[in-house]
Amino acid sequence: MTSSASRRDDVKKEHIPDMITDPSTRKRYLKGRFLGKGGFAKCYELQDLDTKEIFAGKIVSKTLLVKQHQKDKMTQEISIHREISYKHVVKFHSFFEDPDNVYILLELCRRRSLMELHKRRKAVTEPEARYFVRQVVQACQYLHGHNIIHRDLKLGNLFINDDMDIKVGDFGLATRVDYNGERKRTLCGTPNYIAPEVLGKKGHSFEVDVWSLGCILFTLLVGKPPFETSNLKDTYTRIKKNEYHIPSRVSPCARNLIQKLLKADPTERPNMDNILEDEFFTSGYLPSRLPTSCLTMAPRFDTLAKSESMHRKPLLELNGTEKTTAQTIESRAKDQKRPMTQDGLLAERGGGDVGQKRDEGEPADFYLGDLLAQLSAVVAAKPSERINICEDEAEDPASIPIYWVSKWVDYSDKYGLGYQLCDNSVGVLFNDSTRLILLANGDNIQYIERDSTEHFHTLKVFPESLTKKVTLLKYFRNYMSEHLLKAGANITPRETDDMVRLPFLKTWFRTRSAIVLHLSNGTLQINFFQDHTKIILCPLMQAVTYIDEKRESRVYKYSLIEKFGCSKELSSRIRYAKTMVERLITSKSGSGRVRSSVPSQ
Repeated sequence: MTSSASRRDDVKKEHIPDMITDPSTRKRYLKGRFLGKGGFAKCYELQDLDTKEIFAGKIVSKTLLVKQHQKDKMTQEISIHREISYKHVVKFHSFFEDPDNVYILLELCRRRSLMELHKRRKAVTEPEARYFVRQVVQACQYLHGHNIIHRDLKLGNLFINDDMDIKVGDFGLATRVDYNGERKRTLCGTPNYIAPEVLGKKGHSFEVDVWSLGCILFTLLVGKPPFETSNLKDTYTRIKKNEYHIPSRVSPCARNLIQKLLKADPTERPNMDNILEDEFFTSGYLPSRLPTSCLTMAPRFDTLAKSESMHRKPLLELNGTEKTTAQTIESRAKDQKRPMTQDGLLAERGGGDVGQKRDEGEPADFYLGDLLAQLSAVVAAKPSERINICEDEAEDPASIPIYWVSKWVDYSDKYGLGYQLCDNSVGVLFNDSTRLILLANGDNIQYIERDSTEHFHTLKVFPESLTKKVTLLKYFRNYMSEHLLKAGANITPRETDDMVRLPFLKTWFRTRSAIVLHLSNGTLQINFFQDHTKIILCPLMQAVTYIDEKRESRVYKYSLIEKFGCSKELSSRIRYAKTMVERLITSKSGSGRVRSSVPSQ
C-alpha cells in the first residue's frame, strides 16, 4: 500500500462525524469549531441539540487506544475527573463511546489557557500572577483534600473562561493517593515542570504539585520557566542540581515564595493550605477580577487599587521594593505621564524597572524583525507547491488573535484614520501621530501621545485640550456604525473596565491592493481590497489568521504550514505580507499614512 493511500486509510479511521450520537442516551451533538489537538485527542465544540449548550469535546480515536496501558490511562482520567466538582476545575459533563471514538464532554473555556497568555505577554504583572496562582492553589487544595495529585500542572493545563477565571484541566496524569504516606513511582510530567524526586525515581506525592506551582509562578513573573534549556538533558541536570536564577526585577515577596516552592527536598516545601498565608498573597495588591484585554496587554491598576483597598489591607508594591498606600497611589494617578511598573502601578519619574515588554516604548517595531524571519521561512518552504498538502494539519485555533481591526475609515486628508476593533472599541490615529481610543463600554477613553505615553479619562471628564479630538472620535464612531452608539450607551460598565488597556494603531499605509494596519502589540493586519479577504499575523504566537471571502476564519502556525503546506491563496498572501513587513522595517515611519479622503470599510 502506498504511503498516501495509507494516510487516506488513517484519516478514514479517525473520521469524526458532523452529528455525534451518545448510544446510551440517544442525545445528539453537533460538531462545531475545531479547538485544537494534543496527545491522542482532537478537540471540537460540541453543541447539545436539545439544550443548545456548547461543550469542549475531547475526542480520541480508538485506533490510538490499542495497547492496554493506553486504555487504562484513559479509564483513569475519566474515573478521576468525573468525580471532581469545583469552581476552579474544568467541569466534567459526560463521556460516551461509539465504534470509532471515545468522547469526553467538558466545560468550554473560550479564553484558552495561560500558555497562550504567556506567549503574548511574556512576563505578567505581580497582581495578575497573584490572581491566577491563588486560583490554582485553591484548585489544588480541593484536589489534595480529595487525595488526588494532578502531576501535570503547567500553563497549558490552566484554562481560562470568559470571566478570566482559572480552571485546572487535563487529568491524564492524575492519580489517587490510596493511603497516608503512599509514594508514587511513575516517571511522568512535563520536562520544564517536573519535580526532582520524580526524576530521581525516589517516590513522590502531593509535593510534586507544589513544585510545579513554583515553576508556574516563576514563568509568569519572569517570562520563561526556571530550568529551561535548549535540550532535555541539560534541563533535567539543572532540576536535579536545583539550578535557577531569579532576576532582580522580581519583588522580594515573590522571590521568597518561589524559593520556598522550589525546595529540592519535598518535605521542606509548604503544603497547599499554607501557601495562601504567604506574604506574597497577604501583602500584595490582589485584583478581584481581570479584564479580557490582559490576554495581550498589561492592565492598569491605579483606579482599582484605590477602590479595592477599602475591602482589604494591601501594601501596593512599586518597582518590586517600594511599598505605599492606596491614597499615595491615588495622588500619583493624577499625573498619568508616569510609566507602569512591574507591579502594574504608577512609577516615580525615572525610577526602577518599568518594562514588561522587551522594549516598552516600541514593542511593535521590535517584533517586526521576528515577523520578517518567520514569514521568510514560510515563503522559502514553498508551502503551496507540496505534492500532498494537508492544510488542516497546520491549523492552530489556540493562536487566534485577541484584537483585530473590524472596520476603518480613512480621513487622513483632514484628520486621520478611524477604526473599530473586534470588541467594538473605537480608535483614531490622528495626523499628528497621537491616538485616542474609546472602550467598548462607551465611557472610558485612552489617550496616547506621540511618544506612547498613556493617559486615561472618561467621555464625561477629560482635559479641555482634548475637546476637538474627542469630538472627532465621536464623529468617526458614528460614521462607522450608527448602532454602535446605542449599544455603547446601554452597556453597564463592569468593574474590570477601569483596568482595560487596549493595543493602539501604531502605523498604517495603503497600497493599490490592500491596507496594512500595524497594532502596538505587534499584530499586523492586511485587508485586501479586491476580494475582501484579510490576514492577521502575530509574531508572538508565530501564527497567521486567514479570513476568506465568506468571512470564515482559520488560524495556522507558520511552522506547521512549512511542514504540511497550504493553499495557493494563503501562500500568495503570506508572500505579500513579507513584502509589506520589509517596507515597514525600511520606512520606520511614525504613522506611514497615504493621504486619501475616500472613506472605506
